[in-house]
Amino acid sequence: MINGWMEPLLSGIQALNQILTAGIAITAFSLFLYALSFNLRDRVARSFAVILLCVVIVFTAEALQDESMTADLIQLLLHLQWFGIVFLPAAYLHLSDALLVTAGRPSRGRRRLAVRGIYLISAFFLVLLAFGYLLGPLVADGKPAPHLERTAWTETFTLFYVVAMVWAGINFARAYRLMLSSSGRRRMLYLMAGATAPALGSYPYLLFGYGFAAQHLYLFWGAATVINVLVGALVILMAYAVAFFGVSWPDRVIKSRLFKWIMRGPVTASTALALMTIIRRGGELLGSPYNAFVPFAVVVTILLLEHTITLAAPIWERVFFFGNDRSELQALQNFEERLLTQSDLQQFLETVLAAVRDHMQSPSAFVAALDDETLSPIVVAGNRTLLDQESLTEALASVSGDSRREFQWENFWILPLYHRRHPVMDQDAQQPLLGLLCIARRDKQLIERDQRDALWLLADRAALALQDRQLQQRVFRSLEDLQPQVEMIQRMRAAGRYDTRVSLLTEPALEEADFANWVRDALTHYWGGPKLTNNPLIKLQVVQELAEKDDGNSANALRSLLRTAVDQVKPKGDRKFTTEWILYNILEMKFIEGRKVRDVASRLAMSEADLYRKQRVAVDVVAKAILEMETHLKDQ
Repeated sequence: MINGWMEPLLSGIQALNQILTAGIAITAFSLFLYALSFNLRDRVARSFAVILLCVVIVFTAEALQDESMTADLIQLLLHLQWFGIVFLPAAYLHLSDALLVTAGRPSRGRRRLAVRGIYLISAFFLVLLAFGYLLGPLVADGKPAPHLERTAWTETFTLFYVVAMVWAGINFARAYRLMLSSSGRRRMLYLMAGATAPALGSYPYLLFGYGFAAQHLYLFWGAATVINVLVGALVILMAYAVAFFGVSWPDRVIKSRLFKWIMRGPVTASTALALMTIIRRGGELLGSPYNAFVPFAVVVTILLLEHTITLAAPIWERVFFFGNDRSELQALQNFEERLLTQSDLQQFLETVLAAVRDHMQSPSAFVAALDDETLSPIVVAGNRTLLDQESLTEALASVSGDSRREFQWENFWILPLYHRRHPVMDQDAQQPLLGLLCIARRDKQLIERDQRDALWLLADRAALALQDRQLQQRVFRSLEDLQPQVEMIQRMRAAGRYDTRVSLLTEPALEEADFANWVRDALTHYWGGPKLTNNPLIKLQVVQELAEKDDGNSANALRSLLRTAVDQVKPKGDRKFTTEWILYNILEMKFIEGRKVRDVASRLAMSEADLYRKQRVAVDVVAKAILEMETHLKDQ
């Protein structure tokens, strides 16, 4: 009676344990990819990635084991499992050393040598495993599961495993005591709690307790299931704590990105795998080993979960991660979704010009924007030769006053596009001119009254687009001016999460990845502006030395350094407009001479998109040249 219902219960617990084991492998692998993708440059993240890789090997080898396998294949998987186990102690000690360094206690050489020594010892045990000394023969019919017998070297490794883990735990505690900020101490607690799971859950206890486990099958499988649940949850907790190391993003961005990564990866894959296992096991109980419903259920599950995550992501971000800044962040999100890009503006104005030409049966029309007292066509429809033959400066001179009337200029009608009057604006104040709507006219053609009304309605639409474009350009200029300071504050804030004693007292280190952005900003304001005068490159030693020779003028020193770096890009000989001169010509014409993108692209016979791609390459070359000059000066 008892065996009748206890055996299916045991089978169900074993199936659940297998699902959880596979879920842990999937979760660890997904988090391993996350560490490789976002913060691999940090020592803490790199050492944690090694731990995750060990966990992936251990639990993948365990999840692949099945009763239908041959004894040789099971033995191979059990040996493969130990590839991850033997390196776990070294990985934990490596992580603990990285935490101490991050907390402000760098190694004076002894800890670094100890970590390398532990890795060498782990490699020695791996050699023993390969030659068959570390583990004994396979007990294929062992209860509660097939397992390997232990040897004297197994007991030696177990002692090494325990000592190394205790040593790492002591270092974790030291790092926790060094944390001065509340957020740093809290995340260190998360990290310490999460670190216990892989350390305790990865070791194969059947090497020592197979006799007890064989007598208490339900206790063993029940405990294994609970341990696997804890390992899966605590690995995620550990990954959450490590995700803040080595990145300067705000906390809300880190939390949201990690949560979305976990939902799309481990949760979706594990749920699909669990359903597949349950349906397959159900089919076996019903006498149908192959169940055609399995792939259908997996596909539907993945699609439904991905769809749900996509719909729910904005909601959980606002509820869980925005906090008290919800209104500000929501406004930024709305701005991003409703942003009028250059492509959107061109598409809208092309529609306006098409309607204008249709009303007037005109061969050509264009909209010219007035930027910094310079009038330039931004959208042209129809015959471009009519525009190329005329001078826009004369067209602008033909417009007088701000009255709502069209002007004639050569073979064009000119409709001035003015800024829309704000309700609180002085009604007598002159409205600023945004640009011109120019329509080519046929000989002796007149504008009828209904045509005039339609034209001015379309002109109002074009003026609205230019007004939005002008406002958004101001926003972007403000954001560009703010970006260097924001990046610096975010880096200091990120460092202050774990070591407040040095984060605000020292300047953030210049990173190679930031050089290209800083060089581009400095070149953009080459002849003066906040991107030049407030540029982090001013703190370079080579700039400081140049400033001493120029009466302490850092802006002139940086400009001189940029000129020198640009000249290093210049090929030998007289200036030409050939392929080998492209990078230098872009730097010279775009930044030094200050020409517009359209003019530079036209002179170099390339599209604007191609120009921007080549410009990035040119800026990278200049950044590399500056970095080499700085490195050379420091080595002297």
